[in-house]
Amino acid sequence: MSSLRNAISRRAHKERAQPESRKKFGLLEKHKDYVVRAKAFHKKEETLRKLREKAEFRNPDEFYFKMIKTKVRDGVHQLESQANKYTQEELMLMKTQDIGYILQKLQSEKKKMEKLTATLHSLDNLSSTKHSYYAEDREEAKEIKQRALEAEKLSAPNNIPPHIQRKTASSYKELEARKSRVQELEKIYMDMTLQKELQKKGQKRKLREDEIVSPTTKPVYKWRKERKR
Repeated sequence: MSSLRNAISRRAHKERAQPESRKKFGLLEKHKDYVVRAKAFHKKEETLRKLREKAEFRNPDEFYFKMIKTKVRDGVHQLESQANKYTQEELMLMKTQDIGYILQKLQSEKKKMEKLTATLHSLDNLSSTKHSYYAEDREEAKEIKQRALEAEKLSAPNNIPPHIQRKTASSYKELEARKSRVQELEKIYMDMTLQKELQKKGQKRKLREDEIVSPTTKPVYKWRKERKR
């Protein structure tokens, strides 16, 4: 019976569309759409109810330090500046860790740059290698010379496959990018090292331009000599 019932064509029931007079309101909301909207509305309503209940039962004598350490700006609570949150020793430790990380990245970039430079240098000098061949007679010498000329033509820059040329050009671009990155890391490392030295104890002063022996764009400091016991 079930197979016979399925064999008979039945009317396809379609969902009712929005009437022509209400087309301006968009698609007609179905029951599943209403369920999603209702759940979201009741969830927000329950959250507001809990907040009102929490505010009503709040202890008026309650106090915590963030009440005086925060400021309301545009309706948002913002903490005060935490510049003095760490001690001098903790700041020195964090500065040392930062310098160590920068030094590690600098050494890694230098190694990669040296490896890439060596690879490109070997590729450039590959065609300049010479081999010595010994022939038994003039005919064999002519044949060896002819083969050498053919090999030289094949190894000429114009005969290099396009994908090899693209890889070589990409390697040179990568080498230039790594060189610039090494220069930036060296500059950052020198600046961080100087800032760390300036945080150490001891009297120091910045030298004037006429006191500097080797002119430089960076500031030069001089520490006062102290007797070490």
